[in-house]
Amino acid sequence: MEHTETILVVGAGIAGLTLTAALQRAGFDVDLIEHRRAWPTKGPGLAIQPNGTRVLRTLGLGEALESCAASIERWRTCSADGALLCEADLPQLWGNAGPFLGVTRQELHACLLAHVDTARARLGVTVKSLQREPQAVEVQFSDGARARYALVVGADGLRSRVRELLSVTVRPSYSGQMVWRSVAPSRPRGVTGLVFLLGAGSFFGLCPVGNGRTYGFGNVTTDAFEDPVPGRLERLRERFAGYADLVQEYLAALECDEQVQVAAIESLDDVTWGDQRVVLVGDAAHASLPMLGQGASMALEDTLVLTQCLCSHTSTELAIAKFVERRTSRVRWVMEQSRVTTTSLAESPARRDRWLLEHGAELHRARYTPLLAEP
Repeated sequence: MEHTETILVVGAGIAGLTLTAALQRAGFDVDLIEHRRAWPTKGPGLAIQPNGTRVLRTLGLGEALESCAASIERWRTCSADGALLCEADLPQLWGNAGPFLGVTRQELHACLLAHVDTARARLGVTVKSLQREPQAVEVQFSDGARARYALVVGADGLRSRVRELLSVTVRPSYSGQMVWRSVAPSRPRGVTGLVFLLGAGSFFGLCPVGNGRTYGFGNVTTDAFEDPVPGRLERLRERFAGYADLVQEYLAALECDEQVQVAAIESLDDVTWGDQRVVLVGDAAHASLPMLGQGASMALEDTLVLTQCLCSHTSTELAIAKFVERRTSRVRWVMEQSRVTTTSLAESPARRDRWLLEHGAELHRARYTPLLAEP
């Protein structure tokens, strides 16, 4: 693709900021818009797995992020009472791909934003319409402005406005799970790596993040419902009262209802990439169930591969076709394995725990081994 042509990136989340930084570094002119009026940092924490940190290192963003994140070397899966079912040695599994990191979203966004030239970024603006032409896309913005672009990239998340304008039939669907997320200012005793504790129709995860803090997430299989802020923390403590001491210690370290964010977990049933001049990345294209923890890493891989394809092909159409070819099977693997994992967690605790005791380590390797190779 000719570097003199301008690209529009819609959305300033993880995918949008990383893609903008990558494209600018490669010499492209990039306009970035975000519908919110402030740079988005919603969400307490997340894990960036080694295939994601490999991307950040390739783009020159790894060192800054690693300085404010927690490096995680063990992934333990336990029963609700804390009994170990299986464990993964993450450096052994991932080799030299990169570290497994736990980080708050605020610090991740700050790191990414520091590597973006925001001179051509606009907040409080979204896309109103897209008119595709043979050699360009004419965009009308919500503030009345118009512009023409060689390529429009929708990096605007699960409820993508760009995907909506493409008139695709894929829509977000409720997974049957609610999640409560938070960050505690301390680390429960004994939590040195990622820990999943599995109960009946629920589980609780603990993930170290930078500066001795801990990201916690509790999932419950239930119909979707509203959980008002007043009293939310106490209700969360009640929901997981039967869990092991390290969960109780984590919940006791939270101080107020506002620290807890709750959401219905939604996903897309299939991948939607867009077309030759309008392409989707990250959750806008392939929002997966979160059971493999690959959402951020898949979005980061998208940004790297798209940038590489645009640099390698003078034709935008050929670049997008190659991008879709390189990404589809890998993304579908993660989506399918996430669905399989979700189904397995719904089995009876006795049967599930016995299976994990016997086969958990082997199963973990099988799910992640296809991601060891570069995308």
